[in-house]
Amino acid sequence: MLTTGKRFDWTMAAPAIALVIAIALKGSTSMTAALLLSAALLAGVLAAVHHAEVIALRVGEPFGAVILALAVTVIELGLIVSIMLGAKPEPTLVRDTMHAVVVLVLHGLAGLCIVVGAIKHREQEFHTQGAQAYLTVLLPMVSITLILPNYTVTSPGPYYSTPQLAFVSICCLLLWLAFTFVQTVRHRDYFTPAVAEVQEGPLPTTRDALISLGMLSVALVAVVLLAKGVSPFIQSGVEAMGAPNTLVGVIVAAIVLMPEAATAIRAALADRLQTSINLALGSGVASIGLTVPTVALIAWWTDTPLELGVSPGSAALLGLSFLMAMITYGLGRASLLSGVVHLILLAMWLVFLVAP
Repeated sequence: MLTTGKRFDWTMAAPAIALVIAIALKGSTSMTAALLLSAALLAGVLAAVHHAEVIALRVGEPFGAVILALAVTVIELGLIVSIMLGAKPEPTLVRDTMHAVVVLVLHGLAGLCIVVGAIKHREQEFHTQGAQAYLTVLLPMVSITLILPNYTVTSPGPYYSTPQLAFVSICCLLLWLAFTFVQTVRHRDYFTPAVAEVQEGPLPTTRDALISLGMLSVALVAVVLLAKGVSPFIQSGVEAMGAPNTLVGVIVAAIVLMPEAATAIRAALADRLQTSINLALGSGVASIGLTVPTVALIAWWTDTPLELGVSPGSAALLGLSFLMAMITYGLGRASLLSGVVHLILLAMWLVFLVAP
């Protein structure tokens, strides 16, 4: 995780600058505006995660992983809602983004952390109880949001009726709340690093954490506003490439996971794979547990349809993903082989995404 030996001045200035750019370029459609908005968005995301890391260091694990997951989820919601309510609504965006988040955290982020950690440390240990707890919650979440809609008959196609969507949203929220209680209160020891953590430099002071809390709030507001300005350019760019609309959801997922990925990889290199797993899988749990209820409420309010069910091929790959994850996280030790397998499954998903 972030060390506190040095503080980067850009993270203090970036939220305010990003907010100014979001307000100044509101409604702009030029290429220059697109580049400035995109740069400001990335800077805002990176600054938001940096300040979330400072707060996370202050409160320690497992609360730190919860704070980071919440920050990432707010960023994700900002991007999704801005596209949902834009000039070109995407009824499949929520599905595509959640699907991409699940695959990217199960295979991309987790696989990369396992590989880099194995190269440096050969094998790394983690608590199987903690890793299995993530999968215990993530598997039913994915099943009821991305697969079950294909088999309901109240509404035609991969759609839930309004009462069904409301019930599923409540279930996802309750699952997230139950998991968070277990993670932070009942079984905190399941989610603490299996190897004793060595802190580089002093912990952030309470004053540092409060300043970062303020900067985090500014950064998240800026990111949400910038997302509204950037979303039309993302959609236009995907259309110009002739790529499937599914790629929009992948781009959204990649943007929100990019900063957290750097933190997870640093933890794996420091022989703290448990922290990497907390960050990766925690993002997936928070993404579905909080995104589905929020987006469902907005969809109901704006009368926007939500196409949630994935294709049969994607459902099969999701089943394989969870089977491999259960094998990997059921051992308590991760090796280079399991990491490589996860990255190959990620490559398979990407290939069939572009060429279904």
